[in-house]
Amino acid sequence: MTSADTLRGRKVAILATDGVEEVELVEPRTAVEKAGAQVQLLSLAPGKIQAMTSDVNEAGTYAVDAVVGDVSAAAFDALILPGGTTNPDHLRMDASAVGFVRDFVTSGKPVGVICHGPWTLVEADVVRGRTLTSYPSVRTDIRNAGGTVVDEEVVVDNGLVSSRNPDDLPAFCAKIVEEFAEGRHPR
Repeated sequence: MTSADTLRGRKVAILATDGVEEVELVEPRTAVEKAGAQVQLLSLAPGKIQAMTSDVNEAGTYAVDAVVGDVSAAAFDALILPGGTTNPDHLRMDASAVGFVRDFVTSGKPVGVICHGPWTLVEADVVRGRTLTSYPSVRTDIRNAGGTVVDEEVVVDNGLVSSRNPDDLPAFCAKIVEEFAEGRHPR
């Protein structure tokens, strides 16, 4: 059971854009908020983002708290990268988003990534020498970028928490709260 004080005082960034898989945005956000974290939704542009269900069905819209190009990784204690196929595909094409993710991972701060989310990590060149999991169609990209892929519900590599798909969300959410509470993981 997670205490409402576990992440008190911690600032968590969620980086997402249109096409984000709604459940992969909402459930991790709820988990870290229930643990006491302050959460900000970062995106590529101000306004709202359109979430999806199963990549093709429109779901809810979510207000953007800040544009990723206007903030620094130093302002946050942890990062969540949800999936959906088009969300990380758009993020990996944006230099500000890629730079933010690279700065975050190289700082040793904990990161939670699920489903297709590792595409942004691959683009940021931060999976080399790391072990993680993802949606099956992303695994070759991770290997080609120098990462090791395993097919497990949740994988932790020195503060990098990864899961395969929405079915893994209960384990993913529990593990990100734990890792975010531990804080920085120097490499």
